[in-house]
Amino acid sequence: MSDSPARRATFHDVFAIGEFRALWASYVLSAAGDRLALVALTLLVYERTRSPLLAAVAFAAGYVPYVIGALFLSGIADRLPRRAVMIVCDLTRAVLVTTMLIPHMPLGALIVLLYAITTLQPPFDAARSATVRDVVQGERYALAVATLQSTFRVVIVAGAVAAGLIVALVGARPALAADALTFVASALLIRFGTYARPAAATAGSNPLLQLGAGIRVVFGDRALRCLIMLGWLAAFYEIPAGIAVPYVRSLGGGPVAAGLLLGAAQLGVTVLMPVFTKRIGPLTRLRWMGPMAVCTCGTLVLTALRPGLGVSMAIFALSGTFGIYQVAANTGFVERLPNEHRAQAFGLANAGLLVGQGAAFVLAGAAAEVVPPSTVIALGGGLGALVACGLALRWRHMSPAVGRHAARHLGRQASLSRQTPVHAARSR
Repeated sequence: MSDSPARRATFHDVFAIGEFRALWASYVLSAAGDRLALVALTLLVYERTRSPLLAAVAFAAGYVPYVIGALFLSGIADRLPRRAVMIVCDLTRAVLVTTMLIPHMPLGALIVLLYAITTLQPPFDAARSATVRDVVQGERYALAVATLQSTFRVVIVAGAVAAGLIVALVGARPALAADALTFVASALLIRFGTYARPAAATAGSNPLLQLGAGIRVVFGDRALRCLIMLGWLAAFYEIPAGIAVPYVRSLGGGPVAAGLLLGAAQLGVTVLMPVFTKRIGPLTRLRWMGPMAVCTCGTLVLTALRPGLGVSMAIFALSGTFGIYQVAANTGFVERLPNEHRAQAFGLANAGLLVGQGAAFVLAGAAAEVVPPSTVIALGGGLGALVACGLALRWRHMSPAVGRHAARHLGRQASLSRQTPVHAARSR
């Protein structure tokens, strides 16, 4: 049953918005550039030192500085014009990457530069995410979220492979030069492809006060608190990615099998997310969100039976497919956020997810030292399913103003946006 008799929004409607096209293209360039720089520098560090520890320290640039930036710099995208924040972040990263090309640069300096580049990613992400909500209205926003999430999965998987091939073919230094160009191109797309908008919050606010205000906004609201924790469940159902190698080794497989396993986990959600978002209305998505979150984690319990590679791929693909509930969680989260705290809230959500995933990977890796990896994945999935059950019941039993009423509001807003597009006054 449809949530609205009006014509459903389509992905064509989303890409018909010029600003979204520019934001999407800049996102692809920046994300691909990040992968390229990370892989290139990690390989460069290892080639010069033959030290797995130093290579791991370089690769950690994808995680540790991001959390710092997400917590303390994301609020900049609320206090300053968001287009300007994105352009400055891109151009600064282009300069930092170019600095890496200086001959005989010490390894310590290279790692510090990479950490600085990664620290600037969260304010860019927060500004972009907040701007997407300004650019894309109503039900089209859910389609925009699905597009960006699917793109992210493709870029992360394909980008890492492509980065390895590029570095192997042309070397690390040319790869870093190409990375600098991606940031410049991204800045140009944003500058000439999007409109200028004023800052959402008061300029000059203390970053710590801004962080505290963002925490109060997110965790002081029952619905936002529930939605952000539903998003953080990814820490449980992505455990297979953290111990994929020991898991396939327990099955007698090697690197190819590990790659197939990781690809299977992304396949279902990448293919079906656009279909789910387009065919299922906002009310139904919110109603299915809790049960799908439970299934995402609960499906992994089947690994306790120690299946072979083919069945394991099917289990991980099914688990990942249920993860499309994240579109509903993301959309519901954004709809309840005040604009002046939107970027900071995105930063909190990203930081919490990254910390949760890091902790889950470390704990899963440690547990896999003493028990079979299949058991670790099953236990993680079971624990995640229990947490998801609690969150699903909490969402279901919230007051009408938070649950069903909010869903009806989203449905009405989507219908109105399809019938009467809103054109805000903008200036270059």
